[in-house]
Amino acid sequence: MPNTKKRDLTQGPVWVALTAMSAPMSFGIFAVIAVGLADAYFLGKVSANALAAVGFIYPVITAITSLSIGLSAGANATLSQAVGREETEDDVRRLGLHAIGLGMALSAIMALLLWPSYPILFSAMGASDEVLGEIAQYIPIWALSFPFLVVMMITNAVFRAHGDGATSAAIMVLAAFFGIALNPVLIFGWGPLPELGTLGAALSTLIGRVIAMAAALWIAWRRGMLGVCGKVLDGLVASVRQVLNVGIPAAFSNAINPAGMALVTAAVATVGETTVAGFGAASRIQSFALVPLMALSSGIGPVVGQNWGAEKRDRAQTATQQAFAFCLVYGLLLAVVLIIFAETLASWVGSGGEDVGYAASYLRIVGLSMFGYGVVVVANAAMNARDKALWSLSLSLSRIFVIYLPLAWLGVMVMGYTGILFAAVIANLLGAWGGLVATRSTDLVRIDIPGIKTPLRKLDA
Repeated sequence: MPNTKKRDLTQGPVWVALTAMSAPMSFGIFAVIAVGLADAYFLGKVSANALAAVGFIYPVITAITSLSIGLSAGANATLSQAVGREETEDDVRRLGLHAIGLGMALSAIMALLLWPSYPILFSAMGASDEVLGEIAQYIPIWALSFPFLVVMMITNAVFRAHGDGATSAAIMVLAAFFGIALNPVLIFGWGPLPELGTLGAALSTLIGRVIAMAAALWIAWRRGMLGVCGKVLDGLVASVRQVLNVGIPAAFSNAINPAGMALVTAAVATVGETTVAGFGAASRIQSFALVPLMALSSGIGPVVGQNWGAEKRDRAQTATQQAFAFCLVYGLLLAVVLIIFAETLASWVGSGGEDVGYAASYLRIVGLSMFGYGVVVVANAAMNARDKALWSLSLSLSRIFVIYLPLAWLGVMVMGYTGILFAAVIANLLGAWGGLVATRSTDLVRIDIPGIKTPLRKLDA
């Protein structure tokens, strides 16, 4: 069956290719984050314990979800370069099937590990017995939904590798639509449906992911991006190795930020559970504010991958540089907006108590440096797309565990909650500089970096 949605990203203006891949993803990523915002909003109306539970849950499930992001990055790098090299349709379809099979197996294992271990994990993070009760209603159902999410995301990577960002975004919107629409119905009860509270939020997420995964697989099969191919197991080991060469470091790279945030949340918890609620609410608003930058990180992967596979490295470099410029401009505008509207935004997702003030402080202070985080995620995506995943892993490790986490714990001891916020600013700024150095050293930008006269080539994925 012909692939009617394939886009050649190796021709035409580079900014057009970036826009074509990134703009649709803004809607998809916004939709996914909106599910989290909806959870926080509706559960904030249930109780303070339910909202605090979301604050504890969010960084943990985001870290686990990094497995799907990593596998998606691995699939995108492998497939987009194969498309750029103009490999046969059978070979490209076979790579896609291998990536999906790998994702199903690994996500099932991860879900089985999470199910019995989450009470110990959240107790260690400082959750009280009351909050643990709310967490216990959410995590088991979320674990059940995880394999559906992974398969959906890898299938979306198949779409993007072929230059089809619109369908990928539409699948994400579909999952979010059901997740959000069912949220109030299942949380508060409607008609014959009982009031399920936190359990209802988890069930709405599960239903949305099942529907979206089924739709993604059906569309990919109909368009010939996945499908019957000769000797389906041929080259399986090589395919798995290719995906994991990028997927494992990329999964760790993406897990580092939320895992570090979980440890930072533990530092926030030393101030109080109200502070955790405010910190969690601000983190969700931040996720929404960073949607264009996250979309850009999703869009740059296929552009770099196809052009690197086609040996058009100058176009890959131009794409990375243009993406960095966008991060800077958007980040500065975002900082102004957050300074002016911090209280209003915080009140939308807060419970109306002291947590609103904590959230607003986060937005005003950390908002000044969010462009730096954008540079980090774009640099990571570009390096993953050209098989330099160890570079992105090193960048993420340094930003979180060398800079942010130590400074956050030092800051909370010296300045309280404000010290944690200043630690985040320093981590974002130094992370941006590290992203520039890393992409220069891996031939993804041509600009000169202070202190770096020649590319460093010791790290290799």
